Amino acid sequence: MTLQNKVLYIRNLDNCPPAYLEDPARKEFFEIVWLRNEEALHELQHSFQTLKGDWIYLIPPYRVHQLNKAGKNGVLISFKRELLEGDLKEFLLDVFRMFNIQGEFSCLQVNEETSESLAQVFQLLMDEYEKEDMQLIMIKALLKVFLLKLIQLKEEHFTKQDINEKRVYEFMLLLETNYMEERTADFYAGKLGLSAKRLNQILKEKLNKTAVQLIHDRVVLEAKRQIIHSENTIKEIAFNLGFKDRSYFSRFFKQHSGQTPQEFQTDVKHHVAVHDNTLINS
Repeated sequence: MTLQNKVLYIRNLDNCPPAYLEDPARKEFFEIVWLRNEEALHELQHSFQTLKGDWIYLIPPYRVHQLNKAGKNGVLISFKRELLEGDLKEFLLDVFRMFNIQGEFSCLQVNEETSESLAQVFQLLMDEYEKEDMQLIMIKALLKVFLLKLIQLKEEHFTKQDINEKRVYEFMLLLETNYMEERTADFYAGKLGLSAKRLNQILKEKLNKTAVQLIHDRVVLEAKRQIIHSENTIKEIAFNLGFKDRSYFSRFFKQHSGQTPQEFQTDVKHHVAVHDNTLINS
């Protein structure tokens, strides 16, 4: 099994092969992990007991950590962004916002009524997915309905989207595409039709960070992902990320994460050995 030529992958969690988790192309996929009558995979804030129920984890592409889903009851829906291309920009922004594109993952607890509604759409999606003559136009339509239901579910967590919030997510979309080559506020501000000063004002108001801070965060996130999930050396990772000098990369990484790349690598290896996953709760 390979994800290289796929835009969609659906599987029951209890039957998800290791080949999927280890596939290098997986980094390009949005993942929906839907747990059915299971305990949450993350620590619940303000809760002294573990709750069983339906949970939906929304994991954006190019993330560092993995959730340990082994042996769980539920389903996995993975899809590439290109499956949504051509839709209204407003819908794409809502999807990006829902998946918490500037974070590690987003989690929704699903009540019984919503779960039944989602299950009906999912069954139609699965029926089409399993056909030998699968129609991509049907897949796109059904996936969009499923995502719209999730967006509706998460609405209660959102404030009303204003023009500056839309600009933030437009910035995040641009950042995902361009951060490897473009690392100045002027580039992104120009693409958005703003001055760098105005872009920084908006980002500070909404995310409490400047454009350059968010760009640096994205570079560090990719560095962490490569340290965990690739077999490259620290020197090779530094070169891949545009750093010509390994020592400068190490200083940059420590400045933004509080650890050297080697210290981070050691901590992750220890965490994986103890917890059998790479989800590090802060």
